[in-house]
Amino acid sequence: MSRITSVHTRDVRFPTSLELDGSDAVNVDPDYSAAYVTITTSDDETGHALVFTGGRGNELVVRAMQSYGELLRGRDVDELLGDMAAASRLLVHDSQLRWLGPEKGVSHMACGGLVNALWDLRARRAGKPLWLLLAELPAEEIVRAIDFTHIGNALTPEEALEILRRAEPGKQERINELQQHGYPAYTTTPGWLGYSDEKLVRLCKDAVAEGFDMVKLKVGGDLDHDRRRMRLAREAVGPDVKIGIDANQRWEVDDAITWVNALAEFDPWWIEEPTSTDDVLGHRDIRRGVAPVKVATGEAVANRIVFKQLLQAGAIDVMQIDSTRVAGVNENLANLVLAAKFGVPVCPHAGGVGLCELVQHFSFFDYAAVSASMRDRVIEYVDHLHEHFAEPVRMRDGNYLAPRAPGIGAEMLESSLDTWVYPDGPGWRELEAGAGGEGRS
Repeated sequence: MSRITSVHTRDVRFPTSLELDGSDAVNVDPDYSAAYVTITTSDDETGHALVFTGGRGNELVVRAMQSYGELLRGRDVDELLGDMAAASRLLVHDSQLRWLGPEKGVSHMACGGLVNALWDLRARRAGKPLWLLLAELPAEEIVRAIDFTHIGNALTPEEALEILRRAEPGKQERINELQQHGYPAYTTTPGWLGYSDEKLVRLCKDAVAEGFDMVKLKVGGDLDHDRRRMRLAREAVGPDVKIGIDANQRWEVDDAITWVNALAEFDPWWIEEPTSTDDVLGHRDIRRGVAPVKVATGEAVANRIVFKQLLQAGAIDVMQIDSTRVAGVNENLANLVLAAKFGVPVCPHAGGVGLCELVQHFSFFDYAAVSASMRDRVIEYVDHLHEHFAEPVRMRDGNYLAPRAPGIGAEMLESSLDTWVYPDGPGWRELEAGAGGEGRS
C-alpha cells in the first residue's frame, strides 16, 4: 500500500523587479515567486505544484503548506486519489486550520497548492496531461469533485451534471481540434507599467507579428500617462487588434467609470480589476457605467462564493480564473461550471511563475467538456520564466498548443529551484554580492 511519505516545500523567487517585469499601478516592483511543493509517496511517485506570489510573503504560503501537509503525511495514496473531493475537503474544511480563512487568503492558497499536487500525481499515474484527464472523466466524477457548499443557490449538482452532459456530443472532435490547433491567447508582455514608451511600441508590434489578436496594458497610475500609452499602443497594433486594460484594483467605483470613459476613444476591449475584487456591487455599477467596454475580473477572487455573487449580480462580462489563487483544481471546476451556467466566458489569468503552464489546462478542459465554445475566450500569455519548467508552454501563431506531458505542468527544473531558492540560492547570493552586500528583501 502506497502512502504519502514527504511533503517538501521551497521558497523560490526570481528578481523580476530589476527590469520592472510584472509592474502595474499597484504592484510596482514584484519579484515573481513560487511557494513550491513536492509530494512524494512510498513508491517514489511525485506530485508537483506551486502557488504564485509577488515576493515578500512567499514564505508565509510555504509555511502554510508545511502545516497543511501534515494532514496528508502517512495517508493512503489510492484513497486520496480515488476520491479527490474527499481529499480536497480534508484540507479546505479542516476544523482547526480553517480559522485562518476560512476559504480565502494564504491558507486557502496553500490548500490549493496541495490539492494541485495531488492532481498532478493522479495525472502522472494516468499518463495524461490534466486537461485531457479531466475531459475524459465521466461527468458524474467531475460533479462529485465540486464542493457545492455555499453555491447551491446558484448551481446545484443536478444543474452541473446537465451542463456537462450537454457538452458531451462532439467532445472527442473538440479534443482532436485542441490537439491540432491549440487555444487562442492574448499577451500582456508589452503592457507593464514600468516599461518605456519605446519598449511598449516595440513589443506591441512584436505581438501582432507573432499572431496575437489582443494585447493588454496596465493602467491606473496617471490618466495622461495612460492616454499617451493607449494612443501609442493603438497606433502600433492597428484598429483590428483588441486592447485590454488592467487597473489591478486601483480605483474607487466612480473613479473607475470616469477613467475608463476617458480612455474609450481608444476602443478598449475590457477593463480588468477596476476596483476591489470583493466589491461585487461596485463591479456591477462600473459595468453599467462603462458599457460597451467589458468588465473582467477574477485573478484575485478568493473563492467560488465570490465568483457566484459576481455572476448572480450581473457584475462581470468576463471571468478570469487563476490556477493558484483558489483551492486548486476542484474549486476551479466549480468556477468553470458556474460560468457556463450564467453564460459568461472564462479568460484565465496567467503570467507570473508557472501560471501559463498551469491555467492553460482549464481552458482546454472548458472547451472540450464544459462550455464547448471559444467565442470571446482567450488565455493570458506572458513571456516570462518559462525556461525554468520541465514542460514549458508552447505557442504558435498566438495560440497555446495543447499540453502533452502527464501532470498539471507545475514541475520546475531542479537546477532552477536550486539556483533561485530564497535567500540562499546562488542566484540570490550573486545579486547580493553585486549590490555591495546590502541584500534584497
